[in-house]
Amino acid sequence: MDKINLDDMGQRASVAKYELQKLSADAKNEVLRAVAGQLVKDTEDILRENGRDIRKGEENGMHPGMVDRLRLTEDRIKAMAEGLCQIAELEDPVGEVLETFERPNGLRIQKRRVPLGVIGIIYESRPNVTADAFGLCFKAGNAVILKGGSDALLSNMAVTASIRKALENCRVSADAIQLIESTDREVASRFMKLNRYVDVLIPRGGAGLIRSVVENSTIPVIETGTGNCHIYVDEYADLEKALPIILNAKTQRIGVCNACESLVIHEAVKDRFLPRLAEALKEADVEMRGDEQVCAVISDALAATEEDYGKEYLDYILSMKVVGSIGEAISHINKYNTKHSEAIITEKKENAEMFLNEVDAACVYVNASTRFTDGFEFGFGAEIGISTQKLHARGPMGLKELTSYKYTIEGTGQVRP
Repeated sequence: MDKINLDDMGQRASVAKYELQKLSADAKNEVLRAVAGQLVKDTEDILRENGRDIRKGEENGMHPGMVDRLRLTEDRIKAMAEGLCQIAELEDPVGEVLETFERPNGLRIQKRRVPLGVIGIIYESRPNVTADAFGLCFKAGNAVILKGGSDALLSNMAVTASIRKALENCRVSADAIQLIESTDREVASRFMKLNRYVDVLIPRGGAGLIRSVVENSTIPVIETGTGNCHIYVDEYADLEKALPIILNAKTQRIGVCNACESLVIHEAVKDRFLPRLAEALKEADVEMRGDEQVCAVISDALAATEEDYGKEYLDYILSMKVVGSIGEAISHINKYNTKHSEAIITEKKENAEMFLNEVDAACVYVNASTRFTDGFEFGFGAEIGISTQKLHARGPMGLKELTSYKYTIEGTGQVRP
C-alpha cells in the first residue's frame, strides 16, 4: 500500500469522524445491533477465512497459545455480537457534563465529554479485537483505522467487510472502520507517523509490538501492556480458595494477558499447600519453575532463573517464589510485574489493604482470579485493551476511556480587562 492510500484512509476517517459525532445515541445503538446481526449472518464466511489463517499458522509452526488467540468459532462470533449488543445497552458517554461552574465575571463554564476523533489500533492475532474495537470506538463517536497482524489478515478482512456492509445498510459512513490490508512492516511504520489524521494510537499485542509503537510513533500512544500477572498466597490464605483461583488464573486460557504467570507463596504455608498445588498443576500439564524452597518441596519443579520471574509465558508454565513476609511479596511483585493485574489470597483484612495500597498495577485483586481483568467482565461491553500506563487511561479501556473533554464557555458580552 502506497503513501497516497494511507493519506486517503486518514482523510476519509477524518470526514467520517464528524459524521459520527452528529449521530444520536439511539442511532448509534441501532447501528451496533445491525452490525451484531450481520456478523452472525456472515459466520460461515468469517469462519472460512479464519480457517485459512489457522491452517497457515499451524503450517508455520505457530505456538498453540497463539493459535488459540487466532481461532474463531461460532460461539466466539456470537460472543463478539453479544459484546456489540451490550455496548448498545450502555449509556452513551458523549455529551456528558462533567463539571459546571461560574466565574465572578459571569462566565458560565462547562466541561463536556467528547470523542477522541480518529483512533488508530495496531494489534496481533486476535480477530475478535476487530469487532470490539469498532464497537467501542463507534459508540464513543470515533472513527477507527485498524492494522492487524499478518497471521489474522484474512479473518480481519472478513470481519471488517461484514461491519462495513452493516454500516452501509444503515446509511452510515462505512469509513467509520477501515482496515490496512498490507502486511508490510514499512506500512505499519508510516501508519505510526499519520499524526495529521489520527488522534490517538493504541498498540495491542506482545512486548515487541508495544515497544515498537511507543518508540516510533509520532501519534500520542495509549500503551497497553503485556501481562506478567502474579498471585500471592499469604500466610493467612484460605487454601481451599487458593487452589481453584490459581488453576483458573493459570489454565482457563493460557494465551491471554490476564493469565497468572507467577506465583508467590508465604513460607508458613508452603509445606501444606505446594504438594496439593503441584498435583493439580501436573494434572493440567503445567510446568513448574521455582526457587530453592519450591524445588525442595516439589521434586520435579525446575530451577527458576531471573528471566523466569519477569516473563509472560503465554504457555503452560508457572514460576514460583517463596517469601518470608507480605512486604517481601509486594517488593518481588513490584520488581517483576508489568503493571497489569496482581492478586492476593488472604483472610486478613490488614494484609489485603496493604496489598491493595502498595502493589503498583492497573488492577489489584483480593481472593479472586486475575482472569477478570477484562472489559466484558467489568461490564464495559468489550475493551480496546488493558492500559498499563497512567495517562490517559488505566486498566480495561471501555467507552469513557475513548473520550476526551472540552470546555464550553457562555458569556453575556464579557471582555478581558
